[in-house]
Amino acid sequence: MTPIVFCFDDNLVMQAGVCISSLLFHAAESTYYDIIVLHDSKAKFPSSGMLEKLFLQYADFSIRYVNVGEAFKDGFQIRGITQATYYRLLIADLVPEYDKIMYHDVDVIFRDDLSGIFKATDLEGYYVAGVSTPYSDIEPYLNQKLNTTSADYIAAGNIILNSKAIREDGLTEKFIELSKANWKYQDMDVINIACKGKIKLLPPSFCIVGTTSEILKDPNQKFYSKEDADYAINYGIIHYNGPKPWDTWCLHFDIWWEYYRKSVYFDLEYYYEFYHDKFDEYDRLSLTKRIKILLRYFKTRK
Repeated sequence: MTPIVFCFDDNLVMQAGVCISSLLFHAAESTYYDIIVLHDSKAKFPSSGMLEKLFLQYADFSIRYVNVGEAFKDGFQIRGITQATYYRLLIADLVPEYDKIMYHDVDVIFRDDLSGIFKATDLEGYYVAGVSTPYSDIEPYLNQKLNTTSADYIAAGNIILNSKAIREDGLTEKFIELSKANWKYQDMDVINIACKGKIKLLPPSFCIVGTTSEILKDPNQKFYSKEDADYAINYGIIHYNGPKPWDTWCLHFDIWWEYYRKSVYFDLEYYYEFYHDKFDEYDRLSLTKRIKILLRYFKTRK
């Protein structure tokens, strides 16, 4: 049994379905995923049957829903990110039957089975395991506000939690209190602050973001071993933590659409609407923006 938690609202149900579809697509024969979805009391998708469509394609998994109520109604919100982003902070208490559990955002595509890394990750002495980056464009913020560095600061979108230790040490209450403060990166800051000193680092394949991709494109990079780099390039978890592939062009957008087309959620009209909208996008640009694009193109070609 491999337990995995997702948190989202009614705005991301289809995207969550594609994400989970990619997870199940790569499940090993011996893997059984116990999927737990956290949601608030206003969510409609738990009774819509939308995620249950996955049973038309896959077996050896279960889906259940847990209502978190209004636990984070006072949580600080910024950049249009909703209250649902905080729900991961309650996992240890809301899913008490597991001592260790995974959490993943739904703006993610999986490209391999996860049971191996889940079982192999020993969290004795740690609260959480995740992926950091060797450098980041938010380095000054991390240094000045959190007294840490990007090399020690993990992304919160793909993590493995030591739920037993979190419960025993009463860390959930600390999470909730910290969430009320004005942190720029919300739940990610909260997790890194509360778990500081007890964070285990995972290989880059567990969470590939823009910085990771920038490093991996260089065959001579010195940050990751060749084995870790090769695995990440071919099988790593793609996290669209910036622009979303269902909204616009972005890094690895083609991978998301590949799994969308494989899923039970594929809709030909939706697919072609996206294509035509992006195809005509440049026709709707002002002359000034078109000139800037041309200049950028020729600058890149030099």
